[in-house]
Amino acid sequence: MGTSANIARQACVLGPGPGAADQFWQAHRRGQLIGLRTSGTTTGAGRVIVRSTDSWVDSLDAVAQRCALTPHDRIWIPGPMGSTMNLFAACLAVHNGVEWSSDKPECATIWQLTPARLSSLLDAGLPRSQRLREVIVAGDSLSRGLRDRATTRGINVVHYYGAAEMSMIAMGSCRDDLELFDKVEVRTTDGTIWVRSPWLAQGYLRAAADAPRRSGALTPLRRGDDGFVTVGDRGALDGRRLIVEGRDGAVTTAGQTVLLAPLLERLRHRAQGELFLLGLPHAALGQVLTAVVTRRDDLGPVRAWAREHLTGADRPRRWQWVAHPPLTLSGKVDLRALALELGGPTDRPDSP
Repeated sequence: MGTSANIARQACVLGPGPGAADQFWQAHRRGQLIGLRTSGTTTGAGRVIVRSTDSWVDSLDAVAQRCALTPHDRIWIPGPMGSTMNLFAACLAVHNGVEWSSDKPECATIWQLTPARLSSLLDAGLPRSQRLREVIVAGDSLSRGLRDRATTRGINVVHYYGAAEMSMIAMGSCRDDLELFDKVEVRTTDGTIWVRSPWLAQGYLRAAADAPRRSGALTPLRRGDDGFVTVGDRGALDGRRLIVEGRDGAVTTAGQTVLLAPLLERLRHRAQGELFLLGLPHAALGQVLTAVVTRRDDLGPVRAWAREHLTGADRPRRWQWVAHPPLTLSGKVDLRALALELGGPTDRPDSP
């Protein structure tokens, strides 16, 4: 791989607007590298990721086959093209001669959604359309319960796990049945997911040393000598089945550090809806570990399970029900905005 300066001269940085898909295909015809902006809404540190267009295009036939895509389909892609998953869906449509739009969901046969947007649409009642047959869900972990809510409406669900730096990694119908995507190899080391595939990015527009150094900053793409790379996501591998726990984050409460990814994996299996973990300011503890559920009837059972099975700092001391958490422009749950909303104490923490 060339130096950061060489990559910067070669790459065409795509804009966030609807013309990004056209820019992508123009760069592809020129054989030019592209730069994809990340918002950093999850970690607070956005970057420009550089990749070849072939690292997407060469995977699109396999994705289309998994989604049973036909030229008669129409894809609804709400959200900006500055989100890599939305741009990928638009490129998938163009590659397969399929129409796509960011409006008129009632005219679409396929929707590309985040789990949060799917949940909101199911709550509101799906637009009446005889054409809708499938939702492609990405951008965050999709629970079995949310998948089942969609399938009971007669809608097929395709869920994939990936990263802006590594593209497609695993596909299934929800986070419980993800299997490795075509030509993808995965190994886990000390609980960290490492990936080797033809779909990897080349690096960042700026060197990792130029990135903001702050608590929770985005983990840069790390490369091993064997061609495997990681962005720090946690998980485990069972044959070709990939269990994804998420990216490491931590809450420090009463002087003890709690790693959120493995704890979140345990708690999510007890909830019917979505569940998130936050560290909220607390005068005595520094931070108080807070569990947020999106279904009110999850509060009692999950809280009771936590009291019985979790001890010490691993047990959330505060529980909140938020039916509709704030979203980023790309449709992901905005954990920073959610933390600001819940910043003031509204529920006395559980006793140890």
